[in-house]
Amino acid sequence: MILNKDTAKKTAELLLQINAIKLNPKNPFTWASGWKSPIYCDNRITLSFPPIRNYIREEFSKTIEKQFGKPDVIAGVATGAIGIGVLVAEYMGIPFVYVRPEAKKHGRLNQVEGFLQKGQSVVVVEDLISTGKSSLLAVEALKEAGANVKGMVAIFTYGFDVAVENFKKDNVDLYTLSNYDNLLELAVAKKYITEEEQHTLQEWRVNPSKWGVEV
Repeated sequence: MILNKDTAKKTAELLLQINAIKLNPKNPFTWASGWKSPIYCDNRITLSFPPIRNYIREEFSKTIEKQFGKPDVIAGVATGAIGIGVLVAEYMGIPFVYVRPEAKKHGRLNQVEGFLQKGQSVVVVEDLISTGKSSLLAVEALKEAGANVKGMVAIFTYGFDVAVENFKKDNVDLYTLSNYDNLLELAVAKKYITEEEQHTLQEWRVNPSKWGVEV
């Protein structure tokens, strides 16, 4: 869910300006999953642009306070959301932890890194939501560590049906600064893409795992 249309449009435009989001319907990207995609999103690039990372930090902080109140701890999902998560925690003046994809195989065998007490309220920060699987595994790890997870905020979501279903099934509230629909609307208005390319990008989201696969 996005809360503010103006924020959604501005966030989308900033991501396009710095090529954090690349749209290339004619020469698709290949994701790690093997999916063919006309879009590639790497929001870690925002950390290299101080005005943009500060904007995201502040919008995240406002969203968190409005929707969840001030939590005891901010948790970033490794590795993409560690940087922005630290900035949000610093801005809000609260502790930070991060969550590994899986527990370490040595030392203290931690999956949650940092100081977290049982019962503390936590808001999770993510950079990007695709299917939501890795994000929700982080939530599960925090709950197993005794955290009271209030919800999650993310910079951008593709808005896949499977992600919506996954978050609903796990009863996790998700708020994003921008999303796919706002991105496409702005990309056409600002002439990053044509209306024909917009149609291609809309088709892809309907069935991303099968798009571009020759039968």
